Amino acid sequence: MDAIRVGALLDDKKFDLRLSLIAGRQGLSRRISSSRIQKPGLVLAGFMEYLHQERLQVFGNTEVSYLRTMPRERAVEVLRAFFAQGIACLVVTKGLEPTPELVAAAEEAGVPLLRTTHLSSTFIESVQNCLEEILTASTSMHGVLLDVFGVGILLLGKSGIGKSEIALDLIMRGHRLVADDIVDVKRRTPDSVYGSGSEIIKHHMEIRGLGIINIKDLFGVASIRERKKIEIVLELVEWDPSVEYDRLGLEEKKFRILDVEVPLLMVPVRPGRNMTTIVEVAARNHLLKLQGHHSAKEFQERLNRAIALAPGGSAGGMDVE
Repeated sequence: MDAIRVGALLDDKKFDLRLSLIAGRQGLSRRISSSRIQKPGLVLAGFMEYLHQERLQVFGNTEVSYLRTMPRERAVEVLRAFFAQGIACLVVTKGLEPTPELVAAAEEAGVPLLRTTHLSSTFIESVQNCLEEILTASTSMHGVLLDVFGVGILLLGKSGIGKSEIALDLIMRGHRLVADDIVDVKRRTPDSVYGSGSEIIKHHMEIRGLGIINIKDLFGVASIRERKKIEIVLELVEWDPSVEYDRLGLEEKKFRILDVEVPLLMVPVRPGRNMTTIVEVAARNHLLKLQGHHSAKEFQERLNRAIALAPGGSAGGMDVE
């Protein structure tokens, strides 16, 4: 989502913003396009060079108190210039009573003037969290997201390949479910994406032959997580004898989610393979890589050294295919 209406903040229940409208009702359709908040104290001195449009502005006790000391004509002049800059809205914190000039200027410009009972620091933190959740890029994916040894693993694969059954086995081993079937994904930072369960089917799984089961009720709150960073995408594919699968682990494939590249593992499925153990080992191996240990590369280096030192071996070593 690129922007939200100012009016949507008045309807918020999740982040306890405690907002009420004082003036500028006609401007509730104005857009907020940034999660960053501005506390523009210097505008009251007439300095408006770095005032950002479509950003929520905050006046606290300092700004309101300073306004009360200004001559009325000067206050009207400064406030009219302030509201003419295209700001999204202005929030007065600490339950303070806005000056008559502030209310009149907001109403005249059609810019929403809101008030909250929170302190400035508390409100800024809450509203920033609210805007970050709403404004971040998001999508939905068909798969299963799990927390395995603290690693977020997204299982992908065509319907019926066994994603939910593998997830259920992992949960019974003490790992945690984040989402089954529909995974809501949001980009939190430029290089990380987080997944969570859909509100409608959160904590539930579909197991063919059993139907819908509630993981939280069956296994307790320790068996679930509300959200998790996606660190590995593990795609389950049907075993094809004609395909040459990666046997050394040297290939480093990537899966792009919301323009973020996540390590991709393609794992063939066939009867007799213990997929639960393979997923656990994938998580452990990822943790080793984060600590600087890449088993496949270390093995290749040892093999190349052994070949180079062997009688008749090449001094430059060789690559393992």
